[in-house]
Amino acid sequence: MKKFFSLLAILVIIAVSNCSEIPENNDPILGIWSKSELLSQDGKNGDEIRKEWIFNDAYLGRYHSYTNDDLEFYTDFSWSLNEDIYTIIYTGTDIPDIEVTLEQATNPEKLALENGNIFAERE
Repeated sequence: MKKFFSLLAILVIIAVSNCSEIPENNDPILGIWSKSELLSQDGKNGDEIRKEWIFNDAYLGRYHSYTNDDLEFYTDFSWSLNEDIYTIIYTGTDIPDIEVTLEQATNPEKLALENGNIFAERE
């Protein structure tokens, strides 16, 4: 009888573990996006500021900010999609939430703010 219940328990565990399939996320925003700016000081070349967003398929990501290739700041973020608007949420920071749209017709692809300004480009 013990063997029967053990076998039954193993079968139940296998059945439950096979039923819990993770849905695949193929959203076009997945990947690395960046924006670089060159700050000039009195007409001379200054610091290069580079911002980088890495979007993953679990609706999470990592934000990095570099100055002249030195990492200045990084944090995690979450993202969501509502209709055609992506919202980037920097929980636990002073960075405000950002809403962007994906422009796939351009090369490279771009994330644009509501006013049309470029937020980031795909790498």
